[in-house]
Amino acid sequence: MARKPVARGAVLDAFEALLIEVGERAATLDAVAKRAGVSKGGLLYHFPNKEALIGVLLDRLDEFAAADADAMAQAPEGAAAYFIRSSVWDDTPLDRAVVAATRLAEVAHEETRRRFAAIQQRWLEEIATDVGPDIAKAVLYMGDGLYFNAMLSVGPAGTAAQAAADVESLLAALDRLRG
Repeated sequence: MARKPVARGAVLDAFEALLIEVGERAATLDAVAKRAGVSKGGLLYHFPNKEALIGVLLDRLDEFAAADADAMAQAPEGAAAYFIRSSVWDDTPLDRAVVAATRLAEVAHEETRRRFAAIQQRWLEEIATDVGPDIAKAVLYMGDGLYFNAMLSVGPAGTAAQAAADVESLLAALDRLRG
């Protein structure tokens, strides 16, 4: 029987899924290999250790976040409104990468924290270009709070209709802040 080819992307997807579902400590190389349907040797061919897996996951996060910041900068409604509208859980590749990396930051992984700081700074700069630096922080916190609640779909965000209503409420608040 022919061996199933080892797919680097499948291993990375499995690692990301395990981080989201069970956290960093349970996302062992053995668990990742099993989830990806590859041998541990196949996994180690592409990723010699867990830190290598983390590095590629963080590169993926950077790529998705950069594309998001570029879209934010070019959004017809403005960067601030774009940020608020996009601060809901949609199970996008960016959403999944953010949540997986958050699980790494929870265990004080310094490189993850550094990358998050750089991403947040880029988002803040794009928002500030739209609404100024003082309002930008308020918008960032609005979006972060909305995202946190949306991520916890059983919490205050509740339904999609409620999340949409929350977005509209925050956009109205943004309009008032703009004056």
